[in-house]
Amino acid sequence: MQNTWNQMLSDYGMEWKVIASLGCLLAAAFFGLKFNKKRFFFARVEQERKRREASLRLMEEKLKKFKKRVSQVDSARILSLTLSELAEELRGEKVSLESVLYAYVEKALEADRDFNCVTVFLTDCEAQIEEIKNLKIKGPLYGVPVSIKEHIGYKGHPSTCGLVQYLDEIEKEDSAIVKVLKKQGAVVFAKTNIPQAVFCYETSNPIYGLTCNPRNKCKGASGSSGGEGALIAGGGSILGFGTDMGGSIRLPASFCGITGFKPTPNRLSIRDIRPCIEGMLSVPLCVGPMAKDVDSLVLCMKALLCDEMFRVDPTVPPLPFNDQVYSTSRPLRIGYFETDGYTLPNPGMRRALLETKKLLEEAGHRFVPFNPPGVDHAMHELFVNGCLGDGGETLYEKIAQNICDPNLEGLKQATGCSRLFKKIKSFLLWPFYPRIAKFIYASQGASSVKDHWRHHTALQDYQAEFIAEWRKTHLDVLLCPMVGPAYNIGYAGKLIVALSSTILYNVLHFPAGVVTVTSVTQEDEDKLKDYKGHFNDPIDQLFKEAVQDGVGLPLAVQCVALPHQDELCLRLMKEIYREKCPPPYLPIGAGRG
Repeated sequence: MQNTWNQMLSDYGMEWKVIASLGCLLAAAFFGLKFNKKRFFFARVEQERKRREASLRLMEEKLKKFKKRVSQVDSARILSLTLSELAEELRGEKVSLESVLYAYVEKALEADRDFNCVTVFLTDCEAQIEEIKNLKIKGPLYGVPVSIKEHIGYKGHPSTCGLVQYLDEIEKEDSAIVKVLKKQGAVVFAKTNIPQAVFCYETSNPIYGLTCNPRNKCKGASGSSGGEGALIAGGGSILGFGTDMGGSIRLPASFCGITGFKPTPNRLSIRDIRPCIEGMLSVPLCVGPMAKDVDSLVLCMKALLCDEMFRVDPTVPPLPFNDQVYSTSRPLRIGYFETDGYTLPNPGMRRALLETKKLLEEAGHRFVPFNPPGVDHAMHELFVNGCLGDGGETLYEKIAQNICDPNLEGLKQATGCSRLFKKIKSFLLWPFYPRIAKFIYASQGASSVKDHWRHHTALQDYQAEFIAEWRKTHLDVLLCPMVGPAYNIGYAGKLIVALSSTILYNVLHFPAGVVTVTSVTQEDEDKLKDYKGHFNDPIDQLFKEAVQDGVGLPLAVQCVALPHQDELCLRLMKEIYREKCPPPYLPIGAGRG
């Protein structure tokens, strides 16, 4: 037998050598490709970092030149003005356009050094000022410095979504929202940081790094508009723009202690804003304003809902701001709930809601208990299945071309495995962790075009069911819990399932906004020790760990209205802001870190 085997090896020795050589070549090619991919990635990232640093240096030089030229500028006073006050002084020429711009540039440079919130300064801002000086009519945002989220298109700059493959795709023109801002006199001066692929609420990516919370550097700014939240809370911008597909405006507003508004989908144009998942329409992306107070959001919406918006993007319904609805003084009939039955609010979130409810009742508004139907169904079958309708392939392909940010590692693994593996994993987890099992099962997406159409029908049916419950209780608006306080860094990437309080209104296509109302007390922190959630599963435990050590950090509530009742939503936000402004949360830079 041994001789036979030796003879076979001798006879086929050449073939074995060839096969072995081919195997070695394939292995070398595989590892070579991986090495070259990493080398290419880091080379492009290094180029982008140099571009970013160049923009920072250029803005610092422009600031120094301006200070040499104009020495008597009261920057502290400029930064203390509200948006309404600033806009009025700019139109009345009580303060110069350059003085306002560089007051905010200086503060933004400081905020970026502390919290890493700016991806690039738009160094054409002086040219913008010269252009708006020539405008025949001074718009409502005349001379107001504005910041925008990184993936909002701006001519001459990439919109990367934190992905290296988009670094060389330079925008040929401004997005619709930027065009309208400029038409109304705004000066767009900075783009702000985002999570990788804009599909996480920890603002971190391998190109621009991690954005910290201005109230505590051991906490995250949230996302995906976390750069905006940190810059505005840090005083470096008076008005910013984020986007929202699952809470991405409202979460940073809550975590950073400011206000944010997600309008009805397509109330403001999203043209030339790069989406995280192209072609996904069931849970639409929205763009909206972020600021320190509600009046600023209202002024912004009034400015943007204009003929220029409807001209630039004819798909936007020509509905100007309805000031009659916003300004009415009649008492509101407000629905409320302490929990949606899916994510149990922590003690601080619950207290924030109940204290706000009590103040509004004392102001004459009427409250009605409301039970949101089918939140479990909305989270899994509608949101997860809708966003990952292709089984997550589109998202996975984007992430796979990059060095994956640690906060997206779990999502990459979930989207990169087969439908069969997801079914098996879901089946095994179901008896122990049903919420996690449902999330994994839903991430399979649609099995066919027919199944995809069924999903759209289910979405319409759920919207009809929810609105029917709303009508049954004759509500004007809804007051509900808002996720907070800010998470410890590293938790947000593991807690997408815990976002039912924000995701629900993206699924429903309702406008929603966030107002900061109070801060975490020691009593809230003590009560948190007994928190178990609705399911007492790993998600509830992670949520508890994420919000620990939050004493002094902001807490918010969420306001919701029916589609195209944006003005009514803003009115409730204004009522709350009037009763609760300003909350005594930690000052900028306080806390650990």
